[in-house]
Amino acid sequence: MKKIIIRVAIVLVILMVVGVIVVGFFLGDIVKAGMNTVGPKITQTTFVVNSVSVSMLTGSAGVKGLVIGNPEGYQSPHAISVGKAAVSVAPFSVLSDKIVVKSVEVRDAEITFEGNPIGSNNLKKLQDNVNAIAGASVAPATNATAKTGDKKPAKKLQVDDFLITGAKVQFNGVTLPLPTIHLSNLGAGPDGITPAALVKEVLGQVTTASLKAVEESLTKLGKGGIDATKNAGKAVTGEASKIGKSLGGLFGK
Repeated sequence: MKKIIIRVAIVLVILMVVGVIVVGFFLGDIVKAGMNTVGPKITQTTFVVNSVSVSMLTGSAGVKGLVIGNPEGYQSPHAISVGKAAVSVAPFSVLSDKIVVKSVEVRDAEITFEGNPIGSNNLKKLQDNVNAIAGASVAPATNATAKTGDKKPAKKLQVDDFLITGAKVQFNGVTLPLPTIHLSNLGAGPDGITPAALVKEVLGQVTTASLKAVEESLTKLGKGGIDATKNAGKAVTGEASKIGKSLGGLFGK
């Protein structure tokens, strides 16, 4: 009898492991579909994820080929492109009202800047789009208690660590490196943070860093032009002085 119980227990464990593996295999496609559905609603642009891999056993996920399109009126193929991103999640938190994301690492993102750094540009427009959605997603929480039969509130998030490394900005044919962006304790409170608010926070940091890089590039370019003009002026003045001395010597004879 004892041997039978042990065998049954072993079979159940094997079935559970197989079940987790099967769910994990299909979960990537489910997450990918969810991102491709929710993403455009948040950014109000095209939003495409190429692939998502999920491991239920380790609570890890990988995202490849995430491309955020430009807002209407801008011609560049995309605003932001991410080759790879790694995510670590507390596995059992997916069953609760708040999903705890232990870490997110985005590597080698490519940002395309189009427009005026101190006026209208694609990144500011994209930020405005996200801000509008993030504000709308928070608004219902300030209203009266939800009526019976209303939809269940969307899951909230907590992101302990969000790291962006190796990002670059493409501007007028020039590639500008961005400093590392590190955010922590996003949604650490009991209310967590909505997906839209998370995108708003991260995109705000990316936009600020990108604008700073573009402005510094233009400042250096302007200074270089001024220095070149000064040097050219000095050269002309020097040549004029030499010519004057030569003419003076000629008439003095």
